[in-house]
Amino acid sequence: MVFSFLVSLREGVEIALIVAIVLGYLVRTGRGRYARQVWAGVGIAAVLCIALGAVLEFTAASLSGQVLEAFEGFTMLFAVAVLTWMIFWMKRQAAGIGRQLRDQVDAAVRVGSPSALVVLAFSAVAREGLETVLFLFAGARNASASEYLLGGVLGFAAAAAIGYLVYRGSAWLPLRQFFLVSGVVLIVLAAGLISNALRELGEAQLILNQGPRPWDTDAFLSMNTDFGRFLATVFGYDSAPTLMQIVAYWSYLLGTLSFFLLGTVLFRPRRPAATTVAQGVGA
Repeated sequence: MVFSFLVSLREGVEIALIVAIVLGYLVRTGRGRYARQVWAGVGIAAVLCIALGAVLEFTAASLSGQVLEAFEGFTMLFAVAVLTWMIFWMKRQAAGIGRQLRDQVDAAVRVGSPSALVVLAFSAVAREGLETVLFLFAGARNASASEYLLGGVLGFAAAAAIGYLVYRGSAWLPLRQFFLVSGVVLIVLAAGLISNALRELGEAQLILNQGPRPWDTDAFLSMNTDFGRFLATVFGYDSAPTLMQIVAYWSYLLGTLSFFLLGTVLFRPRRPAATTVAQGVGA
C-alpha cells in the first residue's frame, strides 16, 4: 500500500499539474471552450495506460515458474531505467514546464485544429501515465492486491486534489520541495526494485553467480511475514541477499541520490517552483 501510494502520488501530481496548467491557461485566456479537447486527450491516455496494465497483468498470469520470474525481473529493471530517466528529465523541465505548455497550447489553437489539443494532452499525460503503470506493476509482486490497489487510489486522489489547488491558483504549494522529497523517495523505491529484480533473475537461473550471501536474517525477520513482505516491496529487503544484490542496491542508491541532490544544489531555479507553476496556470 505504501509503495503504490507514494508512486501514484508523485506521478499523479505530475499528471495533475500538466492538466491544471493547460486548463487554467485556456480558461484565463478566454478559450475555455477547448477544455473538452484536453479532457478527451486525457481520457484516451488513461485508456491506453489501463490497457498496458492489463496486458502486463495478463502476461504475468499466463506465465509460471522460471519464465515468470525472468519476466518480472526484467520488467523491474526496465521500470528502474525508465523511472530514473524520467526523474532527471522532469527535474530539468520543471522550471519551464508552464511556459512550454502555454506555448504548445497557443500553437495548437493558432492552427485552428481541435485535434492538436487532444494530441497535446494525450502525449503529456500518456508519457507520465505509462511510466506510472510500469513502475506500479514492477512493485506489485510482494504486495497484497487489495491494499496495493487502495494505496494507488488514495495516491491518485491526493494528486487530483493538489492539481485542483494549482488550477485554482494556489501559489503557496511547496511544489519544489515536494518534487525534491518525492524524487528521493522514488530513487529509494527504485533501488529496492533492483535488489528484487536480481533475486528474481537468480531464481530464474539467468544470473547464477551472484556471489556469496554475507548474512541471513530469516530467523530474525522472515520475508514470509507481513512486515518482511512490506520491507521487500518498499526497500527490496532480502533476508539472505547475495553480494551482487548488496553492491547493486547501494551503488544505485548512493550514486543516483548524489547526482540528484548535487544537481538540485548546483542548478537550483531562480524562482520557487510553486510560484512558477502558479504563474503558469494563471498567465
